[in-house]
Parts: sequence; structure tokens; C-alpha cells
Amino acid sequence: MRTSRLEAFSDGVLAIIITIMVLELKPPAGHELSDLIHTSGVGLLTYLLSFVYVGIYWNNHHHMFHLVQRVTGAILWANLALLFCLSLLPFTTAWMDESDFAHTPVVIYGVNLLGAAIAYFVLQSVIIRHQGSQSPLRKAVGRDIKGKLSPIFYLAGIFSALLIDPHGGLGVVIALACFVAVAIMWIVPDRRIDRVARQIEDR
Repeated sequence: MRTSRLEAFSDGVLAIIITIMVLELKPPAGHELSDLIHTSGVGLLTYLLSFVYVGIYWNNHHHMFHLVQRVTGAILWANLALLFCLSLLPFTTAWMDESDFAHTPVVIYGVNLLGAAIAYFVLQSVIIRHQGSQSPLRKAVGRDIKGKLSPIFYLAGIFSALLIDPHGGLGVVIALACFVAVAIMWIVPDRRIDRVARQIEDR
């Protein structure tokens, strides 16, 4: 099976996820900037963070499948596992927002991000195994330093929210800083796959 149907389905799911998240935003009760900040300020920030994460996964997913010619059943299921984790983002984002960043919702949000990272790694590994020893994706990924650092930051954030200042906000602040740091790390364009794709096209 070629990748076109998988990519089209994934694009549709990610678009729906973004739509659901934006529909969760509450319109201001008044007409002043202060009303926007009071009613939707926190919601806009959590939406922005989750939107960036969905955008990062869409971007990386799009680039990764440039190096995939055909998909197997294992790749389809691994892709569905990734979409499942990402589809939970509207729920965990809304809970974190409506709870005013209580410890448990922040932890669950971190677990959601960790689950998505693991699912993406599994999808990547399944593709590499299917492609064999000369896998172009393996060559493009290389040591995958960012991919290995991300789960460490997620775990640091989760345990910070759980263990640091459980009756205050310091642990939550550290957790959110870890989650934002990963997003910033991945926003920087990654040209590895582009380089390998161009090399293949030039042959």
C-alpha cells in the first residue's frame, strides 16, 4: 500500500484535533482587552502550546513519509497509535486549562505528551525495520538526539509536578517549563530528512 491514504487520513485527524481545541476556547464576556485576558488568556496559552505540538508532529510526520514508499500493516497500526495519543490532546489541554494548572491535570498532560513521543518513536522504528539495513530514514535520523532528550524532559516535568511543592505551584511551573522547552527545541527546523530526500532524488 502506498503512503498517500495514510498521509491523507493523518492530515485529516490532525486538522480535526486542532479544530476541537480551538472550539474549547471561551469567548470573552465583555468587549475589552481585559475581558479577553481574564476569560480566555490562560486558554489561549494552553491552546498555543498544544497547537505547536500538533504542528510539530504534523511537520515531522510529513517529512518522515517523504522517505517511505510503501506501508505495511505494522506501520498502519503504529501510525494509529500516534494519532490516538494526539487525539487526547484536546481533552488533556482543556482539563489543564479549566483546573487552573492543578497538579494532576498537568501530570496527565505530560503523560499525554510522553505517550505521543513514544508512539512516534515506535512508528519511526517500525518504518526503519521495514526498510532494512539500508534504511534512508535510519540514515536521516542518525543519533536522534532531540528524540532521546524529549522523553527525559517530559519525565522531568511529570515528576516535578508530582513531587516538588505538592501543595504549591513551583512543581507545576517547572513541569510547564519542561514542556515548553521541548516544543521550542523541536520548532527549530530539522534539515536531516530534507538532505537525505534530496540525495535520493538526485541519484
